Amino acid sequence: MKLGLIPAEFSGRYTIDMALVREAEDLGFDSAWTSESWGNDAVTPASWMLAQTTRLKVGTAIMQMPSRTPAMAAMTAMTLHDLSGGRFVLGIGPSGPQVIEGWHGVPFGKPITRTREYIDIVRAILAREAPLDHDGAHYQIPYRGAGATGLGKPLRSIMHGDPSLKIYTAAITPAGLRVAAEKADGVFPIFMDPEKFDILEQPLNEGFAAAGNGKSLASFDLAPFVAIQVGADLEACRLPIKQNMALYIGGMGARDKNFYNDYAKMLGYEAAAVEIQDLFLAGKRAEAVAAVPDALVDAVALVGPKERIVERLSVWKSAAAKGHVSTLVAHRPSREAMRILAEAVL
Repeated sequence: MKLGLIPAEFSGRYTIDMALVREAEDLGFDSAWTSESWGNDAVTPASWMLAQTTRLKVGTAIMQMPSRTPAMAAMTAMTLHDLSGGRFVLGIGPSGPQVIEGWHGVPFGKPITRTREYIDIVRAILAREAPLDHDGAHYQIPYRGAGATGLGKPLRSIMHGDPSLKIYTAAITPAGLRVAAEKADGVFPIFMDPEKFDILEQPLNEGFAAAGNGKSLASFDLAPFVAIQVGADLEACRLPIKQNMALYIGGMGARDKNFYNDYAKMLGYEAAAVEIQDLFLAGKRAEAVAAVPDALVDAVALVGPKERIVERLSVWKSAAAKGHVSTLVAHRPSREAMRILAEAVL
């Protein structure tokens, strides 16, 4: 099992502790990841980290697809790939309608269809086998619709991209997992219980079968985000994770369109997911946090004293031995947490 990390903090200002990132590289971590929501972008910090490291792979987890054309994503990926000596990983995802329409001011559209088209276009640009020509539900290249000048023509990238450049997607829905397995090289489930791989297994296998080229978990990176809080006070360690999960399960989306709430139900916490959302949308944030079950936190995160974390890591390593996990992406770990992970895993 490889180790990755998400080092940055979301706050009023954006910061990356580069000493932490460089220590992760020295400890043998495989990758570092950036993200974006409705503040900082993901590409700038990825560039920042690539420029100050030599071995770490650095990727975006994720770049929001509707906010960039596929061609722009491909241009960014090719540029960072060349400048970093091939260490950049392109991670993409649909985000959600509240962010895409409420922040970027563009239609959310059909996320699965968009993902398929997006990856196909990026792959075609990287391959350079022919000038780019795509006629899909979301993207028409060259554009011939309303307002077109009629002067657009298919173009071939000036840069010679690397067709082997890795593309990851963020997905937790069955449909999203299927398209990730079919089209991408890896997937980020935001939460994962390593003892409930069956939730992910069927859609992943269906996607591998649709790819039709012998693709399987052996050549696919399943890279869940795993929060880790080290400390003697177990309740104190669980609290920040509960706060984050309450935000996602309760408020990251509308009542009838919250992918994270649906996913918590799939993990076996249906009653809790309903209660968390009801409380969060009613403005009762503290009560929503309190409604996040301890068992859910313990299943998807690593919390408590070092000995407890090492014991739980044995479950993750067992899942990795079965091919159910490839990379454990530590979510904003402390130095102590990184060292515990490296000592126990690498």
